[in-house]
Amino acid sequence: MRITFCQGVLALAIVINLLILYYVSRLQQRMLHRHRDHVQPSSRLLPVPQRPGVTVIIREFEDFENYVPDVVQSFLKQKPEQPVMVAADTLPYPPLVLPDAPNVQLVILKPAPDQPAHVSRPDMYVKTEYVALVPDGVKVDSTRQLDRMLEEFKANQGRVQMVAAPVQSLTPLQCLNLKVSLRKWTAEYSVAPSTRLCTALKGDAVILLRTKDLFNLSTPLAKPLLTSLFIQTSLRGWTVRILDVSFSSAHQPLLSSSHNQWKAENRAKASRLQLFRDFGIKRVLLEDGKQQWFGCSKETPRCFGTVHDDTPEYLYQNRWTPPCCLQALRETAKYVINILETSGVRYWLEGGTLLGAARHQDIIPWDYDVDLGIYLEDIPNCDLLRNVESGSIVDEKGFVWEKAIEGDFYRVQYSEHNHLHVDLWPFYSKNGLMTKDTWMDHRQDVEFPEHFLKPLLPLPFAGFTALAPNNYRSFLELKFGAGVIENPEYPNPARKKLDKGK
Repeated sequence: MRITFCQGVLALAIVINLLILYYVSRLQQRMLHRHRDHVQPSSRLLPVPQRPGVTVIIREFEDFENYVPDVVQSFLKQKPEQPVMVAADTLPYPPLVLPDAPNVQLVILKPAPDQPAHVSRPDMYVKTEYVALVPDGVKVDSTRQLDRMLEEFKANQGRVQMVAAPVQSLTPLQCLNLKVSLRKWTAEYSVAPSTRLCTALKGDAVILLRTKDLFNLSTPLAKPLLTSLFIQTSLRGWTVRILDVSFSSAHQPLLSSSHNQWKAENRAKASRLQLFRDFGIKRVLLEDGKQQWFGCSKETPRCFGTVHDDTPEYLYQNRWTPPCCLQALRETAKYVINILETSGVRYWLEGGTLLGAARHQDIIPWDYDVDLGIYLEDIPNCDLLRNVESGSIVDEKGFVWEKAIEGDFYRVQYSEHNHLHVDLWPFYSKNGLMTKDTWMDHRQDVEFPEHFLKPLLPLPFAGFTALAPNNYRSFLELKFGAGVIENPEYPNPARKKLDKGK
């Protein structure tokens, strides 16, 4: 049987494709075995002895388009024995074609069920005293670049914990100060007064620091790498100095198509969101004054669950109310008070809410709801309160009005999904005392003379003005005890005491 020319070409193409698939498969398996078999398990259980020198770590790159092999070759061209570690969450695909050299390692950070724990620990692969975190696309122009960084680090030892060499780009490296408050779930960036010494950087840079310092961080190679690094180092009081040394960028821009740029941006957003969730940061103030929120909203549940013993779970974590929750409480309180005022329902700030207004002109930083007292006889004036007797109401703004199941009072929730709320406690006058039909097991839940409400007086609260009992200090001391404004305490000290030294 004769084989036509077209059939021959087709057969040749099939053979070539099979050879390519075989080569790619072998290459990926070889990389995986290099990662797994780099050292014998018996030796990796011991601390890695450190020797003088710097290990280059390449962590942040896109698997679908990157220049990691070029970066590695750039370092090896200047110094063939240069230790290089490429760290990835999972085995990159398409495979990275890295030099087959013992000083070049690919480390997969995600643990594998068939491997011992140390295989996915990057600190077990670094044998040098220092590390340099290098971004994708960097080009080394001289053997002296890393040496100069190391010399500068040693010259500044004791004053800084990191040094940085800018990567040349259209956007210059910016020196920022970063203040992180885990208690307040907040990270705040500001422009540093110095252009050389600061606590965070914005832009691309090669960062050099001690190996032991990097791997003593809780998550040393979390992504986004520099965001993660500087959050952790700022909590430790570390600083970074920008040097006169700089590196070239061999590829500008790094990504060749708008589609790949879009993919990279989406991945960066997802990584940033996951990082802030892992670190418990819900509010970020940027150096330009803008804010970013990573907490709850009207469309999500609140940040904490059911409160037991008047002590929300975040207090046990030595944190206060998440800022997104406080913001939702402020918004709900302002909205409810506006409804009450326009409806002709007399109200006043009650209990811990009044205490917050007196002490902070705001909600107490660790409080989880807002309490308002109202006159029982005024309830018919408000359609929403009058109509909830037959079932909960979701109003036009998405707030949920309902009769509380715990007793004879009302509750307004931020939304159907988010149950942060304002409680409305109906009081009525009896023999000159304000009383009510439902009492909770709270120290401050007591009757009080009606003269505290005649007249009601304006008081700054949560960014607006609300009405409060006259002589609110005496009112609060009647409920909580003498000196309550000046002596803050958590709602249930028997469960959790406020550390007043912090």
